[in-house]
Amino acid sequence: MASTADIRNGLCIKYNHDIYKIIEFLHVKPGKGPAFVRTKLKSLTNGKVLDNTFSAGHKIDVVRVETQTFQYLYAEGTEYHFMNTETYEQITLNKDILDAPDLLKEGTLVMVQINTETDLPLSVDMPASIVLEVTYAEPGVKGNTATNATKPAKVETGASVNVPLFINEGDKIKIDTATGSYMERVKE
Repeated sequence: MASTADIRNGLCIKYNHDIYKIIEFLHVKPGKGPAFVRTKLKSLTNGKVLDNTFSAGHKIDVVRVETQTFQYLYAEGTEYHFMNTETYEQITLNKDILDAPDLLKEGTLVMVQINTETDLPLSVDMPASIVLEVTYAEPGVKGNTATNATKPAKVETGASVNVPLFINEGDKIKIDTATGSYMERVKE
């Protein structure tokens, strides 16, 4: 058992007969009344996100997790196949458990959190950013550059990303996996 003082991003807890991962948290100490912790929890079974407030000192049931490196192999419908880089064991995960499945490129290394009690995968942590090639982009129109003009572009995984007007087909761009937004053009 842990208390609200142990809450941090990425912590997995048992709550309401389900396993949740803490996405965001904020310790609040109001001038009047007791302190509390405002959290945003993501269910690891169905992917739903809920807001919850724990009073200070509230006991929480922590789930022991182990993190292992897996390599993304391929997708088959809504099933995504991964291989453990140490044991070469393969696992299949549903699309719902992934944060940004449309940004996954074959060969990408991800961190999979596994429940040590049941040996079941709980969540997949993508790398902070990923480099993908632009496969389709409208040509930029001259004169449309008043303030941070963007256009939609398709990348090699099929995802659509808003990019600046100077990005063309064949360019490699770095994408933030947390927000799915353009970060910079990569020159190789």
